[in-house]
Amino acid sequence: MKIVKNIILSMRPWQWTKNGIVFAAMIFALGDSNQNIALATALPLAIQAALVFCLLSSGVYIINDVVDWQSDREHPVKRKRPIASGELPLPVAVITAVVLVASSLIWAHSLQGLFFYVAASYLFIQFVYTIWLKKVALVDIMIIALGFVIRAIAGATVIGAKLSPWLLLCTFLLALFLALCKRRAEKSELEEASSVTRSSMKKYDIKLLDQLVAIVSSATIICYSIYTLSETTYEKFGTYALGFTIPFVMFGIFRYLDITYRKNEAQRPDKVLLTDMPMLLNIGFYGLTVIIIFYFFVGTNIV
Repeated sequence: MKIVKNIILSMRPWQWTKNGIVFAAMIFALGDSNQNIALATALPLAIQAALVFCLLSSGVYIINDVVDWQSDREHPVKRKRPIASGELPLPVAVITAVVLVASSLIWAHSLQGLFFYVAASYLFIQFVYTIWLKKVALVDIMIIALGFVIRAIAGATVIGAKLSPWLLLCTFLLALFLALCKRRAEKSELEEASSVTRSSMKKYDIKLLDQLVAIVSSATIICYSIYTLSETTYEKFGTYALGFTIPFVMFGIFRYLDITYRKNEAQRPDKVLLTDMPMLLNIGFYGLTVIIIFYFFVGTNIV
């Protein structure tokens, strides 16, 4: 039982919230008058796609921990991970990773051929990231953001929806914002502890990260606002009412900045999204507003 517990911990199921982005394409495709997407057929496919990425990303996490087990032992927090602490033997970890990756790819292939190639691309990029690119400052956060974009692409691919460049851009910027805040918090924490275990962290500067956070957070709000109020969006949804969701996006970013700078708790974005009540309420109200807009306004000229 102890082995099973440590395998589950190494899979990091609390980070599966990241795979929620797989549903983004379906949500906006349902309100798009130019696409013939039915909820009854799209939702089961989207759920399976999200589960595929849960298994696949867990396999990647274990591979990452296997590669970094020695350096993780020098980290004040990561040394407690099952593989770094020796609670999960390396052979067992490797076999688990292979099973997770293989089963997720087989599942992906059974869903849709193109979706399989998207999932395989995610695996390849994450493998290169684990072996090499995570050691390169700035490139590492770009790859993290790219991983979210691939998830969004996968969500559109599996249900046969058309890809919106605005969706991909907003996804990339928001993911980049979260990654920058995470790096900023990690840099601050590790400097206080006088230890930096990741080589790329040594190349980051707090002031640079502050500038990048300001740039990307502003760009995210601007791009999302342009998207919701653009003529292209109006042509798809028949309304400008999506503009009412802009304040929720702004509040979410403002709240996360508060968490990053005042509380210094941005090291775990998944934890913030699951435990911070203002953030949870904001996400809930955003989702409710989108549902109301799609139900009452889409296809009309009310707004």
